Amino acid sequence: MTPLMILPMIRILTIETTCDETAAAVVTDSLEVLGSVVASQDNLHQKFGGVVPEIASRAHLENIVPVIDETIHRAGILLSDLDAVAVANTPGLAGSLLVGLSAAKALCVALRKPLIAINHLQAHIYACKIAFREDPFPCIGLIVSGGHSNFYRCATPLDFTPLGGTIDDAAGEAFDKVAAMLGLPYPGGPSIQKAAEKGNPKTYSFPRSLLDEPDRLAFSFSGLKTAVRYRLVGPGKTTDPAVIAAGLPKQEIADIAASFQEAVVDCLVGKSIQALRKTGMKTLCLGGGVAANERFRQKMENAAKNEQIRLFIAPITLCTDNAVMGAIAVERFHAKLFEPLDLDIYPGLIRNK
Repeated sequence: MTPLMILPMIRILTIETTCDETAAAVVTDSLEVLGSVVASQDNLHQKFGGVVPEIASRAHLENIVPVIDETIHRAGILLSDLDAVAVANTPGLAGSLLVGLSAAKALCVALRKPLIAINHLQAHIYACKIAFREDPFPCIGLIVSGGHSNFYRCATPLDFTPLGGTIDDAAGEAFDKVAAMLGLPYPGGPSIQKAAEKGNPKTYSFPRSLLDEPDRLAFSFSGLKTAVRYRLVGPGKTTDPAVIAAGLPKQEIADIAASFQEAVVDCLVGKSIQALRKTGMKTLCLGGGVAANERFRQKMENAAKNEQIRLFIAPITLCTDNAVMGAIAVERFHAKLFEPLDLDIYPGLIRNK
């Protein structure tokens, strides 16, 4: 009897520095996570109410080597055991992307290993496959985060076609800005969710933009943000909304937070159903930081049951930026889609190749 051939395990180091988390992971071609580390910068940006690009890139410079070192240690391997190094090079903050890409290139040169490019947005959708160990493709992908609210037709893990997205603020950006108006701490998503738990979502009827345009797969949250401001200070006033909010009863803050959150969720759920109906697709994958919102997850699950569609929502641990979702690099490794060492960053360009 011929003995079975045991194929060697492929190990890939993935690096994520697109915004304000410095993250690294070691993943295998069976999507096993051998080690993962995320260094958050929330405390550095909190007083500014949002991410400051220069601060983010400097923090990445300080964190990148310790994060990679700890990841390798947790994985129980040596750097020489790696088969490739993967890094997110699009989209994101320019300075942040450069730190991750420079580290990846240095490792590839030192170890003589291939370099793999990761599209950060594609990786958010791929997090669903990692979590459920089930192939969700083809599907409609919705990425909702601080910088993105975008629909894609995802034929395969590496073949994404844009279908539409926000025409102004991203959903996560709206959460951060409204949280600042209400005097709630950064990041705004978790703060508003916590405040909304004690509020009545029907107290205020905030706008649900573009829901009456089913053929237009787009979002708009600037009007919703303005409606919250007008509720606090009134039209034409220049008073800082947070000053007004500081004098309001906690229940009113909770009601505004709940009403705002409900409006965002209704837009996300409503447009998702419209995207599925328009394309005829029966599977929806959700990823990104806003996908961690409990109210969104609940209403999306209910809508999926009513529409009889397959729904994959990345687990909360894989919604915010992390390097585990960089396991999408396994797909590129097997397709031999390696990059030259003159690979550049593409801060605002979503490449599909």
